[in-house]
Amino acid sequence: MVNKLQKEAVHDNTEILQLITKRYKNALELLENQGDIKQIIILGSVQAYMDSYNDYQNSLLGEMHEAEKLLKELIRSVEE
Repeated sequence: MVNKLQKEAVHDNTEILQLITKRYKNALELLENQGDIKQIIILGSVQAYMDSYNDYQNSLLGEMHEAEKLLKELIRSVEE
């Protein structure tokens, strides 16, 4: 998904898309390096994207939604 975000950012280099891409890259690095998952800041990315673009059919939204859902579940499981 990070690759898709980066490709989209090449065509549309707005601050919000750069921020979303940066947050997903940081999340991926934290996961790959077994960092603190509570430092992952991707929640709200779907809403930020939808507020900034009229591209509601973009397949990235579904992937971003799924990533947010999985992160919530992961955080919940760690807190238990």
